[in-house]
Amino acid sequence: MTHSAGGSGPQSGPDSAPRSGFDKLALPYRWMEYLTFGPLLSRTRRAFLPQLKQARSALLLGDGDGRFTAALLRANPHVHATAVDISAAMLHRLRNRVAQQGNADRLATLHANALSALLDGPFDLVCTHFFLDCLSDAECSTLAHQLADRLAPSALWVVSDFAIPPGSLHGIARLLVGALYAAFGLLTGLRVRTLPDYAAALQSAGLRRIALQTRLRGILRSELWQLSADADPANGHPIAHE
Repeated sequence: MTHSAGGSGPQSGPDSAPRSGFDKLALPYRWMEYLTFGPLLSRTRRAFLPQLKQARSALLLGDGDGRFTAALLRANPHVHATAVDISAAMLHRLRNRVAQQGNADRLATLHANALSALLDGPFDLVCTHFFLDCLSDAECSTLAHQLADRLAPSALWVVSDFAIPPGSLHGIARLLVGALYAAFGLLTGLRVRTLPDYAAALQSAGLRRIALQTRLRGILRSELWQLSADADPANGHPIAHE
C-alpha cells in the first residue's frame, strides 16, 4: 500500500503509465513510513535479503523510492534489476538512489502499469514489497499468471505486506489496515479497500511458499515463494515471529 506499479488506481490505464497519484508521495514517503512504523517496514522488506544472493535477473514491482532495490544491488553484486512503477517520481528517486551507490549499470527502469508492462524475462527473482495490497483479487491473479510465463525454473518471489491476523489483534489490525487504505485512497486515488488473497493467486500460478516471517504480531508479513512443481509449503523454513 506504499506505492504502486499499477492496479486499481484511477490513472492506471491498461496501455500506458500516465501521471500517478503516488507521485506526490515520492519525497515524503520515507519519513511518513518512519513516523508510523519506525524501522519495521524496512526490516520486513529485507527479511529474506540473504537468501537472494544467487539471483541474476530480478524484477521489482512498485519498490517506490528504491531503498530495497538499492539494498539488493548492494548485497548481490551479480544481479541485474528491472524496476517497474507507474509513478515517474518514485522511479526518479529510485534511479538516483542506485546511482549514488554506483550500481546504475545494473538497473533498468520501466515507467508502466505492471499489469500491462512489456517484460522479456526470464527472471529468477520477483520482489513485490507492499505492492500487492494495491491490487484486487482479479488483478493479483492476472499478474501472477502473466509473470509465471516469464520466470526461470525455481525462480523466487518475495512478498512483503500487511495482514489481519486471527486472535486478539484481529480488530486492531482491521482498523489499522482500514485507516491505511482510507489515507492512501485520499492521497493517491487508490480504489482498493481490502487486502487481496495474493496467496491463492501465487499458488494457482504454480508457486509455493517456502518461508515466512512475521512482525508486529502478524500484522506485517515477509514471505518467500518459489516456482517449483514439487514444492511443499508445509516443508519450508521455520516460521519466525517478532
